[in-house]
Amino acid sequence: MKIAIVGLGYVGLPLCLQFAEGGVEVIGLDIDPNKVQAINSGRSYIQHIESEAIQKIVATGRLMASSDFSMVEAVEAVVICVPTPLNKNREPDISYIVKTGKSIAPYLQRGTLVVLESTTYPGTTDVDLRAVLESGSGLKAGTDFHLAFSPEREDPGNPDSKVAQIPKVIGGFSPACLEKAQALYRKAIKVLVPVSTCRVAEATKLLENIFRSVNIALVNELKVVYAAMGIDVWEVINAAKTKPFGFMPFYPGPGLGGHCIPIDPFYLTWKAREYSQNTRFIELAGEINTAMPQYVVSRVTEALNSRRKAVNGSRVLVLGLAYKANVDDDRESPSFHLMDLLEQQGAEVAYHDPHVPVIKPTREHPHWAGTASVTWNQENIASFDAVLISTAHQAVNYQELADWAQCIVDTRNAMVATRFESGKVWKA
Repeated sequence: MKIAIVGLGYVGLPLCLQFAEGGVEVIGLDIDPNKVQAINSGRSYIQHIESEAIQKIVATGRLMASSDFSMVEAVEAVVICVPTPLNKNREPDISYIVKTGKSIAPYLQRGTLVVLESTTYPGTTDVDLRAVLESGSGLKAGTDFHLAFSPEREDPGNPDSKVAQIPKVIGGFSPACLEKAQALYRKAIKVLVPVSTCRVAEATKLLENIFRSVNIALVNELKVVYAAMGIDVWEVINAAKTKPFGFMPFYPGPGLGGHCIPIDPFYLTWKAREYSQNTRFIELAGEINTAMPQYVVSRVTEALNSRRKAVNGSRVLVLGLAYKANVDDDRESPSFHLMDLLEQQGAEVAYHDPHVPVIKPTREHPHWAGTASVTWNQENIASFDAVLISTAHQAVNYQELADWAQCIVDTRNAMVATRFESGKVWKA
């Protein structure tokens, strides 16, 4: 079998490797020439994927990358793994899906399977993508070509998360489309979970991430409430999770980050309006999580005030730029919001992240592009009036931080196992 995977990012590249390891010949398609060149030369640009893994697969001839979408003519299946961000009005932006559909449609052959993996609202696959593919190819979905949706379930930074081991939800446009999609994924994934339609599969992915968003909002709200009562929410959660039934631990933080939890719930919120439905839980969770950076900065203000210092004029180091621990992915990271808020209040802001040596250009925070991570040593750390822990990377020595820093504001309970002077560490 020969297939094409469009989009060679955090979802597409691991999927390329997994299919190739299963004996499938894979063409990775991307409009970014740097990614194409990197893969063909056996070089990884994603931290948790080793270059050696790419080199081995490329050497077998089962993986090559290109920006030539005419190669779709020669494949049996096309898997789409492109971004689905929100626009400036927090509305779904499926332009990457539409553009990809337009790029592959002229080369679509009879019997080819097209699978969308990008997270989106119910109806995207069987309405929006289908329309683009049909108009551009002259073929009909379910009759001339197959169409399906199978949501990605990547968990970057989790060593126990393997593509082949994660059950794969699949919804087809027709029973024949579903059968064709299952035949494809059996070559790479061990457990398949077929559902009745593309829309059910799309809704499944949204439920998974809405579930997390709502529960994170709950513990974020409890963090603020319990702090006012002098209670440590982390101690409460650790005690509660000893219950062997009826409880699942979620943990507070400085705000949501990544390309899923801060974005995906609003896809359903937007689509629900079309059906005159209100999504109050989702919107309230969004309000609570979005307000967390302001709460954290207020705690930084309190911590500095306790040392007779104002935010204005203070030097503040944000520890951790990536949106989650032990990865180099800074998409939608709350650290950017924290840095913006602190700078707006007159602080001199820097960051340290062992996984992000230099900030790359981003859509929402272009002014930070090119900023380099502060070198980790006693002189540098001690020179800041406060250190704000936003992401708790395992590569950081927190005992050194406790020994060197003047003041620490901890949003991740990272200092729990360290020794430090009374009054030095503030929970946020």
